[in-house]
Amino acid sequence: MAGDGSKKSKVSTAPPRKINVQKFAETRASELESLHSIVSNRLNNNYRSQRNKRRRTTAYENQAAKKRHRKRRNLGLLGKANDDLSSASENKEPRKVPRRVRRRIELKKNPESGFATSGDGTRRLRTHVWHAKRFTMTKLWGFHLPLGLHGRGRGSRALLKWYRDGAVVHDASYHTAVQLEGPEESLISILNMVLVPSLSAQSRDIAKSILTGVIYGTAMLHHAGAPVSQPIAPVNYMWRPSCLRNRENGNNEHSSGVCNETQISDACSSHRQLWVWIHASAFSEGYDALKFACQKQMNESGILINCLSLEGQLAKLEVMGSKASELLQKTLHPFSCNSDNSWQLRNCSVLEVDGDSELKKSIFQSENISPCSVLSLAVKDPRSLPVKIVDIPKPTPTSVLNNVPEDEAKEHDSLTVNFGNGEKHPHSWLSEPEKSSSVPDNRSLWDASSRVTPPVEENVLCWERHHLRLDFICLDGCKSRTPNTSSKVQGSTSCPILLLTNSNGMDSLMRWSVILPLSWVRVFWIPFVSKGAHAIGLREKRWIACEVGLPQFPSDFPDCNAHLSFMVNESAALDHKVERLPPSVRPLKVPMPFPWNSVHLALDKGSAIVQDPQISGQKDNIDDNSLLSSEDGDCAKTAATGHCNSFDGFVGRTSSILIDFLSEIHASHLLLFPHIPNKKTRLSELMKDESILSKGQCSAHQITSNRRLCFIRVLLHAYKEGFFEEGAVVCAPGPSDLSKWISRSEINDGGLQISQSSVGSYFKEQPSSKWELLIPQDHVVRESHRWPIGFVTAGFVRGSKKLVAEAFCEAVLLAQLREEQWRGMPVKQRRKEIYVLVRNLRSSAYRLALATVVLEQEEEDVVFL
Repeated sequence: MAGDGSKKSKVSTAPPRKINVQKFAETRASELESLHSIVSNRLNNNYRSQRNKRRRTTAYENQAAKKRHRKRRNLGLLGKANDDLSSASENKEPRKVPRRVRRRIELKKNPESGFATSGDGTRRLRTHVWHAKRFTMTKLWGFHLPLGLHGRGRGSRALLKWYRDGAVVHDASYHTAVQLEGPEESLISILNMVLVPSLSAQSRDIAKSILTGVIYGTAMLHHAGAPVSQPIAPVNYMWRPSCLRNRENGNNEHSSGVCNETQISDACSSHRQLWVWIHASAFSEGYDALKFACQKQMNESGILINCLSLEGQLAKLEVMGSKASELLQKTLHPFSCNSDNSWQLRNCSVLEVDGDSELKKSIFQSENISPCSVLSLAVKDPRSLPVKIVDIPKPTPTSVLNNVPEDEAKEHDSLTVNFGNGEKHPHSWLSEPEKSSSVPDNRSLWDASSRVTPPVEENVLCWERHHLRLDFICLDGCKSRTPNTSSKVQGSTSCPILLLTNSNGMDSLMRWSVILPLSWVRVFWIPFVSKGAHAIGLREKRWIACEVGLPQFPSDFPDCNAHLSFMVNESAALDHKVERLPPSVRPLKVPMPFPWNSVHLALDKGSAIVQDPQISGQKDNIDDNSLLSSEDGDCAKTAATGHCNSFDGFVGRTSSILIDFLSEIHASHLLLFPHIPNKKTRLSELMKDESILSKGQCSAHQITSNRRLCFIRVLLHAYKEGFFEEGAVVCAPGPSDLSKWISRSEINDGGLQISQSSVGSYFKEQPSSKWELLIPQDHVVRESHRWPIGFVTAGFVRGSKKLVAEAFCEAVLLAQLREEQWRGMPVKQRRKEIYVLVRNLRSSAYRLALATVVLEQEEEDVVFL
């Protein structure tokens, strides 16, 4: 009993174990001889114990405790205390288990579905205990998430080395899937209502591959109903393969895994299933938008469509790096391959264990990997894989053993453990038919709503390994019972997973996503880490996103509500941290969220922003000491949202959206080229075309008046020097500014700078906590003032070999800058990039940068990390 205050030794009633010494010695004679030779060489055949190595063997006895115990026993207090405890235990209620014990029991549980929660309702990942011991944890989006490794937030150099030369793994189980079920025509109509680009906007081959489940699609989720609705979040969506569903229903004609045109047309009128993966920060908003779209479609067609959340049922692990494929090949040992993709795996069927290596090679070979592919696999439990042990010489025949009976020797031979594939041992808790079968359950991961069988519990596997070791050393184990399990459901040794490939043209390294049941996360997490993968948190994942030039949600999506909420929380946390510092060492306060409304003022100036400051200053009719008034312009529009610095505009993430925008404002002549077929080659030819600059132009008023801002994502590279931080302002340079950096004859003495007093007054915080652009009243100060055209959302990463920052800039202003720069330069000096100025908000120096428009390199800018 735990409350009696005494520790009673438990005497085992089982017979002592016995070992056949002669068998043991004969089996491992070579090992014993080699060990004896090593020891004898080290001791020079002197086996006497050295005096300086001798230690007392009675130091464990606590004489003081024994003396107190004898004294209490002699005085008769010990028996009285035991009687008092027994009587108190009968009268009082059972003692409450301590919180430490209850929490340990709770965290060790591995239920089939659902997340464990803390006292305030915050959910914990299945890898929470592992991360909490090694990472700085934070409460974000309703989860306890690993923010990053312990320290001051550094370590990007080592992380990028892991990414380039190894593999990293991230637990992204905070992403949630929404399942849509219904006729295919109805589901396509719903996707066309809420996704940009829609499925109908894709090419015929890509749309066919997405519908058949060969690849997954990526798009921006929008609210349904509005012509220009606000985006919610980037999502990945995938269809359940129709042929896979037919195979699972028992149709033998589809067992080859190949879908022909007839099967595809039949599947179009059948019941289909669709998953939409949404980030945790925008899940509530996205789920409501999908339910609204489903309800709208049901009202129009009268056909039932199911929309349900799979929260707490599925998990996602992201594996990235140059050796990510090797890591998956070491860890994932597939039983079968159920995929109908463009890899050379169309004839994959349920394979035996002998064909495991050939299947893995065909899956993970780089030439067989296509972007955005979906592969359905049934893999083995990595914990139950055989352990490689050095070859041991075969034991001598039983007839040679002198004192061992022949029947006992045969019994020992029957207990010999085979550590190869398909091992069996007498202590296995699984039934014989299940152990002998090498074919997994046919239940697919798409049936997660009907509960996938959880894995075998860890204590059962430890019990099996213990008896395997006893058998291996020829030691008789006690006949103990099978360990008790917390669940009545018998565990499985195979797990259905979905393997997704993530790659884009800007990054040559492969990234994988492993979708698996939530109860199997711990099973695969430890093997990933033990086989060389480095676990990363949110901070390290953002560094990788900046390294490969991809946006990360919600940090790099300023047009979404999740971004605004995230930035407001970050600003509050930063203010709270700064308040604890002495006033003398507090850093300069910078606007957060970014004041995107300040770009309106630069847009109203039109072509004056690219002229010399002396000329543009004479043309300015703006009142001195004026601010971008919150009563005018777009701030009046954003007042209803409760935050003047909210994003008033939209982001063009596809070439078609940008082309439609330019046509709408009658500015198709602007030097933005999202429509050219061969972008990289044709853009070099257009730079040399003089006729493109002589086309008719619209007036600045026709382009800039009374319209929303259109931002496009650009990649920034420093021209010669500079380190761009997150939140830096992107400004429009003048012709004289470019000559300071580009001209070789002129010596650049310090570049362009603003006064130290202007650093803190470039953006002014109003009493209403709104940030607004301050136009300087001094003409001397105005000469160094440059108009903002955008902001940096992801800065440089220290230690990167290719420093690149991500920013969002206004499309029309970028086109005007390119036109002015091409007009003032010879043809040989023109570049595809656009020259811009970047200034960190706590710095006074402007740095020249080269801005690359992403939509001029890719057709769509919807891929995210």
